[in-house]
Amino acid sequence: MTTAYERVILKLSGESLAGTARHGYDHDTLRDIAEKLLVAQREGTEIGVVIGGGNLFRGATAVADEMERTTADTMGMLATLMNALALQTVLEALGGRASVFSAIPFGGLIESYSPRKALSAFSRGELLICGGGTGNPFFTTDSAAALRAAELGADVVLKATRVDGVYDRDPERYPDAAPLRRLTYDDVIGRRIEVMDTAAFTICRDNRIPIVVFNLNAPGSILRALRGEPVGSRIAN
Repeated sequence: MTTAYERVILKLSGESLAGTARHGYDHDTLRDIAEKLLVAQREGTEIGVVIGGGNLFRGATAVADEMERTTADTMGMLATLMNALALQTVLEALGGRASVFSAIPFGGLIESYSPRKALSAFSRGELLICGGGTGNPFFTTDSAAALRAAELGADVVLKATRVDGVYDRDPERYPDAAPLRRLTYDDVIGRRIEVMDTAAFTICRDNRIPIVVFNLNAPGSILRALRGEPVGSRIAN
């Protein structure tokens, strides 16, 4: 079966690597995600992953504890690079090929990101893993995913979460929360739905890149999203 997209950006939270613990790494969970990515890649879609760092460090929590924001965000960006290397290691242990790029300078260990280098990795048939956020404080990894999608000409941003799409309020706190399956960017911004930050929505809106929000843990969810099947919630113009 063919996929609906030639190139996608998949946003993974750091917490997704931690399993039920939500901090650190869970090896079985990390391996399961890597296997899903390799199966999805075999469908013929070019996949770029933008990864968060919340399983290792949460900047918002640090700021609440009176750490200076720029320092906290820099530490968070470093955490995303640790996650990028962890995912690459498992992918390659399973026989895949992946390149890691950093938005912040990191010596000779991780190559600095540029759209040209990223597109070259795609042309070699590699999975792309982007760490370091946007390379700047005050921006989330959601914004980084939207920015990479715009730079690389991705057809869609796939945001993997713990819940099946967008709801009118937090479904993990409110059992009667109602799912919102089709939304416009203006709907999301106007209603202040916090599934992604406003900067990310604005980048995607201005570049006409749809966003699909889905449950990473649902069986076959990545493949279903790639095939354009109804899954989670879709946000588009």
